[in-house]
Amino acid sequence: MQSDATTVAEFLATLPEDRARALKQVRAVIRKHLPKGYVESLSGGMIAYEVPLRRYPDTYNKRPLLYAALASQKQYMVAYLMGVYASPEAAVEFERAYRATGKRYDMGKSCVRFRRLEDLPLELIGETIAATSVDDFVAAAEAARSASRARRASAAARSR
Repeated sequence: MQSDATTVAEFLATLPEDRARALKQVRAVIRKHLPKGYVESLSGGMIAYEVPLRRYPDTYNKRPLLYAALASQKQYMVAYLMGVYASPEAAVEFERAYRATGKRYDMGKSCVRFRRLEDLPLELIGETIAATSVDDFVAAAEAARSASRARRASAAARSR
């Protein structure tokens, strides 16, 4: 669901009461566990937790590097966890821990979908948010970017 809001408070005010209440609680967990250096903003119609451009300006899209986000979609709410997406090991561990909670596991590559706050293991979300410092996240982004450049260079060399 797109929003014309320009601040997090405006965004939350545009949501139905039950969704606003749920996202406020998830937001509080994220903010409590968010490592120093990430900043909260409203970006792309979502509450975003990003690496500021002043810290890491060399992004592929010239926008802050997204670490996590909260969104309200048509059928569900979403917590985006890029730290899980960036690490296959973290993804496996996150799925194991999530399933151990007994809650319904509904996840894409980085998005955890939930219809009600009770469907989301908040403690695990907090632990996951706390797990990656800005420095480690930037290093992972740089490593992924270097690997991508190397693959492109190798493919170009083979095609000659």
